[in-house]
Amino acid sequence: MKKSMLTAALGCALTGLFMLGQAATAADLKIGIMVPTTGSEATAGKDMENAILLAADEINQAGGVLGMKITTTTGDDACDPQQATAAASKLVSADVAAVVGGYCSGATLPTLKLYGDAGVPFIIAASNSTKLIDANQGNAFLVNSTGYDQVNTAVELFTSKGANKLAIIHQGDGYSEDLAKLTKEKWSSLGKEVVAYEVVNKGEQDHSSLVTRIKSKAPDAIFWTAYYADGALVIKQLRQAGYRKLIAVGDGSNSPKLLEIGGKATEGVFCFSNPTVDYLPAAKAFSEAYKKKYDQDPDAYSSLAYDGMKLMADAIQRAGSTDKAAIIKAIAATKDFKGIAGPISFTPKNTLAHSNFVTLIAKGGKWVLNK
Repeated sequence: MKKSMLTAALGCALTGLFMLGQAATAADLKIGIMVPTTGSEATAGKDMENAILLAADEINQAGGVLGMKITTTTGDDACDPQQATAAASKLVSADVAAVVGGYCSGATLPTLKLYGDAGVPFIIAASNSTKLIDANQGNAFLVNSTGYDQVNTAVELFTSKGANKLAIIHQGDGYSEDLAKLTKEKWSSLGKEVVAYEVVNKGEQDHSSLVTRIKSKAPDAIFWTAYYADGALVIKQLRQAGYRKLIAVGDGSNSPKLLEIGGKATEGVFCFSNPTVDYLPAAKAFSEAYKKKYDQDPDAYSSLAYDGMKLMADAIQRAGSTDKAAIIKAIAATKDFKGIAGPISFTPKNTLAHSNFVTLIAKGGKWVLNK
């Protein structure tokens, strides 16, 4: 009898501990991270993931959100539309309260319906194709300026350098094709000429025929609108073939990796970029903490990814609830949130209210502000 009572008591105790563990888990605030951790853009994706995790650690150390500790789960979109859809499905199935991330616009684009249908709040840290605006179901918010702002920055530079004939190269994805198309339309509307409008496939190594075609058109400037891994090779082969005029790249190529891969050929190349930690006084403490934690310098989109997580936590705190609709409403109501990349407010279309683009130039193997 005593043995049975002891067994029962022990069973109750174990059940109580199990339920306590479940309660502790249930009290966690689960946030999804969607970035490319494999594939050609994995370096940028891991950098963003690191920044988001650092922000979550700091928030937890300060007491969490609504008394809850942030936990994260990452969906690897590999900068690929199909894999991104699988990653988004994974995060929705995991019942995350919200998602932060989004690097490649082409991969982010098909996830908007999944997150929208599930009503999941989504802060898009890097992706900025204008196609995202129309596909948004009201739950996604861009903290990077859109392609419209980038085009204005690009056209301003090309015009200031006296260019009239422009060559544009993209890779047919949601980001680079959108930026190329908008640039072509803007440039043509000014009465100037787009002498070449080329598309190349990801992973191509030999661009000799492309280089020959472009050189034959004698452009005053060349604009690479895609990502750094392939862009570095295109630039090297253009320079090796003797093209010495202006070359510029979009924000998908603002990583130091472009300069590492391209070497001396990238010297003097211009880049249109979101503000990175090197030019942000408010990012000094973040940069030091990032380097201490990961033993490397933060990359181009770390500041926006970090701000994205901090803003999400702030919005949930303001919402006073983990109800997804309430969080979305709180994000939309954000006014001048103090991010390290600058203040964040949103337009009625959930885009960043003020352009954050700057123009960089490659000097001595580094990106520096163009002055």
